[in-house]
Amino acid sequence: MEKSMTKWVYGFGSQVNEGHAGMKALLGGKGANLAEMAGIGLPVPPGFTLTTDVCVAYYRDGRRYPDGLRTQVEDALAQVESQVGARFGDPSGPLLVSVRSGAQVSMPGMMDTVLNLGLNDETVRGLAVQSGDERFAWDSYRRFIQMYGSVVLGISHHLFEDVIEARKSALDLTEDTELSAADWREVVSFYQDIVRQETGQAFPQTPRDQLWGAIGAVFGSWMNPRAITYRRLHDIPAEWGTAVNVQAMVFGNMGEDCATGVCFTRDPSTGENVFYGEYLVNAQGEDVVAGIRTPQPMSEARAKPGEISMEKALPGAYAELLHVREMLEAHYRDMQDIEFTVQRNTLYMLQTRTGKRTAAAALRIAVDMAEAGQISHEEAILRVPPASLDQLLHPALDPEAERVRIARGLPASPGAASGALVFTAEEVEARALKGEDVILARVETSPEDVHGMHAARGVLTTRGGMTSHAAVVARGMGRVCVAGAGDIRIDYKAGTLTADGHVLRRGDWITLDGGTGEVFLGRVATVEPRLSGDFATLMGWADSVRRLGVRANAETPDDAATARRFGAEGIGLCRTEHMFFAPDRIGAVRRMILAPDAAGRRAALDDLMPFQRADFAALFRIMAGLPVTVRLLDPPLHEFLPHGDAELAEVARGLSLSLEEARARVAALSESNPMLGHRGCRLGVTAPEIYAMQVRAVLEAAVAVARETGEIVRPEIMIPLVGMETELAYTRGEAEKVAAGVEGLDGHVDYSIGTMIELPRAALTADRIAAHADFFSFGTNDLTQTVFGLSRDDAGSFLPTYVEKGLLPKDPFVSIDFEGVGEIVAIAARKGRQVKPTLKMGICGEHGGDPASIAFCEKIGLDYVSCSPYRVPVARLAAAQAALKARLSAEA
Repeated sequence: MEKSMTKWVYGFGSQVNEGHAGMKALLGGKGANLAEMAGIGLPVPPGFTLTTDVCVAYYRDGRRYPDGLRTQVEDALAQVESQVGARFGDPSGPLLVSVRSGAQVSMPGMMDTVLNLGLNDETVRGLAVQSGDERFAWDSYRRFIQMYGSVVLGISHHLFEDVIEARKSALDLTEDTELSAADWREVVSFYQDIVRQETGQAFPQTPRDQLWGAIGAVFGSWMNPRAITYRRLHDIPAEWGTAVNVQAMVFGNMGEDCATGVCFTRDPSTGENVFYGEYLVNAQGEDVVAGIRTPQPMSEARAKPGEISMEKALPGAYAELLHVREMLEAHYRDMQDIEFTVQRNTLYMLQTRTGKRTAAAALRIAVDMAEAGQISHEEAILRVPPASLDQLLHPALDPEAERVRIARGLPASPGAASGALVFTAEEVEARALKGEDVILARVETSPEDVHGMHAARGVLTTRGGMTSHAAVVARGMGRVCVAGAGDIRIDYKAGTLTADGHVLRRGDWITLDGGTGEVFLGRVATVEPRLSGDFATLMGWADSVRRLGVRANAETPDDAATARRFGAEGIGLCRTEHMFFAPDRIGAVRRMILAPDAAGRRAALDDLMPFQRADFAALFRIMAGLPVTVRLLDPPLHEFLPHGDAELAEVARGLSLSLEEARARVAALSESNPMLGHRGCRLGVTAPEIYAMQVRAVLEAAVAVARETGEIVRPEIMIPLVGMETELAYTRGEAEKVAAGVEGLDGHVDYSIGTMIELPRAALTADRIAAHADFFSFGTNDLTQTVFGLSRDDAGSFLPTYVEKGLLPKDPFVSIDFEGVGEIVAIAARKGRQVKPTLKMGICGEHGGDPASIAFCEKIGLDYVSCSPYRVPVARLAAAQAALKARLSAEA
């Protein structure tokens, strides 16, 4: 006899309801929300939830179920039988159930589901009598065998689909709904043969064996490749586990007074406050989300010629659903994604969850709800995922550009994308890794395609609606998507796409407009995005609560202007070496490097000086009094040298050197490990004339712009790669000597000199270094390299494996490693402020645009973050959310 004090199973429904929405960590999102809906009086078929704790125990104990679980499942099943008035496995009146996954956060399509469980060769006849519809009963049985065979027994899905297609072809039919009861009986027979051939055993006939097989498959799907990939992309911990929900079946495929659908309380693409969704008459839920049949619109206002809306076909159920929409949005105070079934004109609710939405929709919904008083400004700020703003900041199709439209589908996820046509997720991923822009084209996507969808610039499908797998997943990822382009024909075997008389092959370019659903030949020109008023409103609210400043990494006027347009409060990193590669100055740079002595270097630097001064002046004008942090030359000099003899000979002539002498000079500059070699402040020590030229250029540009504009100019001169206080003391002293010779600094120029902390020794001796610094800027890219002892350029070959195997939670170059790199930063910040309490500190690595890293900077009290221009809005919102969460935590 199993005995256990732990409660593993929770019932839900109108009579037995043991959960609520606050129990998502234990019951998963689906189970918690089913219980919540039942608790507020909505029509929810009864069922029970196996908790996420069961999943955790299942994997911890070698895929064994915990003691007491089976007894609790039997008790819960008996309660469902009592509420429904049917018995599980009873040939005369069978109870059928669905078995679905339910993690605490939504993972659409990533895990497995089995419907109609409990059918066998006897109960199918009982279902036929019970329903009065033999065709419905056999259709349900074939669906069950197909799903169970694929999900539990591991049989390829296409083997089952081929049987149906062959049957329809033999009868000259086009729709599954045209097949008769006799047809479905024959399909079932073929399906059972497939099971015997593929597994060596007959299809299981005992409902309880079926139930435990399905439960095991759902728990097992938590660790399937697509779920693992999805969790990695969305930062969902594997240790959370999934719940399993077992629920009495209701049927949308019993006839013309039955239906199933998916809807949203607001438009998930635009955020407009309209009821939005799709449904199918005489269907089950899988038909809608899988894109097997083309769904119909919910409202009559959205119906096109030839379409029949739910409002017209099932007016009573539609009216009830409108009431449910209002109840759920008012109750949850957010846009909801709803799944429902209508069985003989009676509405049943199968799921509600916070709906996935585009960034534009998230902004509009948050702002609309806040302005309507449904939520506070602070809640609105917390509602929008910062990373999703990337969707708003990228180009759209140029309305003036020429284009050739070849097809039109549904505008499933907005934006514009061009790329090479590819038909498999694997090829998309391979090409994307090489830096190619790729469009994934499929008849319909499935969860197995998620890695390719993530790597693609856009997704195109010929089947499916606005709530299909492709549409939902693409919106969540921020990928452009055109779905249900039914006039397109894709031939996987031939590797072709045919549309409007054009035959395109793998590698041919196409362009997608996710805002209109249009598909164009070739590459169409794009324009910069226009941000909506909702964006400015939310950003204004965010700026009013955030503490961290947000700057941009920029060294060109275009980047600086973009950063200002997106709200940057200055430049946190101007990489001067990027200015050296322009054709009009690279020659002087190379002459400076290869010069045999300081006099030769100074002559070349004199040629560079006007370029540098003009570069800095342009940035100061754009930033209009905001701080501009200029990093003095950082990379090793060999990076600027020519690779071929022709270029080298040209430089040699400019220095009156022979080609052999120039080659010898290049060889003398070569290093075994340049990343750890003669670079950064080490150049300033051995060749001080380089830094002297740059400092003079910065300060003279500042004086000129201050006189020109009458505004204060705030240059921050940053000395890189300091490891010892002696290095900073020396290079700062040299910089101050230059400053002493620049006229006009006592007017409107407020300059400072600081350093980049990017070496562990610098962090550990930050108290001594701070004595010579006006500011610290943490170079977290190099700091990650030096703390981990690995090269960022080479680590890409193995870091993904580390993340996949759980050795690292994330790529440390994407999000700060809190325990190692983060601790080093915290030590340096603490030590620096022990010496100078007002020492200004920020980060300027790519982590400056990562929301998790920004939250860490808020926690340790840094002053600002700096990131790429297009990440500035992301950083502004993330900084606001970090400040709000810190405040809420302190108040709690």
